Amino acid sequence: MTLLCAVFAAVVSTAVWYTSPSARELGVGLLCWMFWGASCMWLADAVFGYIELGAACFTPEPGALLNDLFLGLSVIALALVIWVTALLIRDPKGVVRGKLAKK
Repeated sequence: MTLLCAVFAAVVSTAVWYTSPSARELGVGLLCWMFWGASCMWLADAVFGYIELGAACFTPEPGALLNDLFLGLSVIALALVIWVTALLIRDPKGVVRGKLAKK
């Protein structure tokens, strides 16, 4: 489930990055790299899990499936927090600087 969450987030963020010039300006590429990196990590985990457990790797218990879903969503949320922090630090449109200059 974590692999599925990460791949879905990677595909969506890549589609947004590819189709929108303003998304590229806002650094959505960083988000794409984080999601594709997580996807590669969980793909390697699935491969090694299959080597170790065989086909039982693909039939998790409902509790484990729910835990994996929460882990996948937590990683997506953490990546979004990192991206927003990087966006606020870089401030490509000068919004934060403009608000701070007014005060």
